[in-house]
Amino acid sequence: MFIPMNQQLQPSFRALADPTRREILKQLRQEELTISEVVDKFDLTRTAVRKHLTILEEGQLITVTPRGKERITRLNPQGIKSTMDWFNYFDQYWDNALESLKTTIESNTKIHPENKSHGNKT
Repeated sequence: MFIPMNQQLQPSFRALADPTRREILKQLRQEELTISEVVDKFDLTRTAVRKHLTILEEGQLITVTPRGKERITRLNPQGIKSTMDWFNYFDQYWDNALESLKTTIESNTKIHPENKSHGNKT
């Protein structure tokens, strides 16, 4: 079963492609931050941080909400979940592939028990 990448996920993957944005997400995992606090945690200009936050928001990975004069950034659990759901599809592939490999190795060992030992034959 093939699951095409939903066009809505393209902005999420664009956002995740940048290491600085991934670091911002790590920070937001611990606490919500104002834009000024994000600027303080990174060696970036406010303009650069705003650009990163805009891309994360377009990817629906964060929300930015006004609170007085500040804008509060926090993780968007639903956006993160949508991205993870796409990745989790591949878990089944790896589970099946590794189980198949295990079965092959076990059956090969039963057929050729001399291959169990890694010692040299002399």
